[in-house]
Amino acid sequence: MSWVTLIIRADATHAELLSDALMEQGALSVDIHDAAADTQEEQLLFGEPGEPSGVIWQNAEVSALFNQGADFDEIMQNVTQLSQLDSQPNYRLERVEEQDWVRLTQSQFNPIQISSRLWIVPTWHQSPDPAAINLILDPGLAFGTGSHPTTQLCLGWLDQNLQHGDRVIDYGCGSGVLAIAAIKLGADYVTGIDIDPQAILASQDNALRNDCNPEKFVFATAHKAAEQDLQPNEQVDVVVANILANPLIILASILEQAIRRGGHIVLSGILQEQAEDVRNVYQQWFDMRIANAQEGWVLLTGIKR
Repeated sequence: MSWVTLIIRADATHAELLSDALMEQGALSVDIHDAAADTQEEQLLFGEPGEPSGVIWQNAEVSALFNQGADFDEIMQNVTQLSQLDSQPNYRLERVEEQDWVRLTQSQFNPIQISSRLWIVPTWHQSPDPAAINLILDPGLAFGTGSHPTTQLCLGWLDQNLQHGDRVIDYGCGSGVLAIAAIKLGADYVTGIDIDPQAILASQDNALRNDCNPEKFVFATAHKAAEQDLQPNEQVDVVVANILANPLIILASILEQAIRRGGHIVLSGILQEQAEDVRNVYQQWFDMRIANAQEGWVLLTGIKR
């Protein structure tokens, strides 16, 4: 079995019109992406909760997947009409062959070395260093393979700074990678919280896969954590939150209240140009600093006064 991808160049004004028209013509799926991706002309766009959405690249490509045998001459005529274009846009076709999609996806993720003693190892790989602290990870439907710079920044901080016996909250736990790392690095108890129920399932599965003691962790959605009072009765030593800048600003007072005096806040998911805004909010309770940076992302940490 095979499919055909129809690819049209478009500007920001017409990209969504073309996308809707292609879906009306029977496309199995449609995506819009930067036509200059992976070049020096790439236009970086990042969505943030609480900010206007719908921003599209000025120089975009609209890609639509069709079954083999589709009449592309007719499709393009109809799309041109539906999109109210003066003339038919240029397009190209690419064949998509059937593959082992699971194996293809897995091939994109290899073991990642965080430090001399800490590795992230996908479940389908053998550990390069069996004697190391290995985080055996299957993200499932949750966000978090461990490959993103923000995750690695947080893991690096935990590896260097977490103390045995610390109590930790992982806010926005995703696949559970940071919570599991904290447990395996010696935390006494870890609470993982996320808004996505799939993240909770993935985190629980990964914790058990890593032989974490069930008495040392709990994972719950933010709503259920508040409803059932699953957060620790006492303030914790460390809160790590790898989410996005706007939610970090909105959640600042909640996260601050969870940390004891002298405890640590560890924040990531923050672009370099956003760091000052986030730091200014947390500075009222913590002595904040940029602890590290990687590929345009920063790690903010602070000690509570």
